[in-house]
Amino acid sequence: MKFVSTIVGFILFILFFGFALKNTQEVDLHFFLNYELRGPLVLMLLGFFVAGAALGILAVTPTVFRHRRETSKHKSTIVALQTVARTNVSQPQPDSVNTQQ
Repeated sequence: MKFVSTIVGFILFILFFGFALKNTQEVDLHFFLNYELRGPLVLMLLGFFVAGAALGILAVTPTVFRHRRETSKHKSTIVALQTVARTNVSQPQPDSVNTQQ
């Protein structure tokens, strides 16, 4: 499986490298207040991809921390219930034997 993922990674690298070589023309990016950024198309795409990935991670972060907090709360509840269950377990009582007839 590791060999297959290495081959797939190598193929993707070759495809993206070819994409980068084909898109080296200069592009202008116009912002507000007459600010202009000029650079190769592939670097602009890479920059916006990285910025989008970072914003996506930041958007998911509060949910991840909330789930971790809930998980630790549930684990402590389980441990407490197991402790109570262990202490409340009594030894089984022997069956009564009726010796009178």
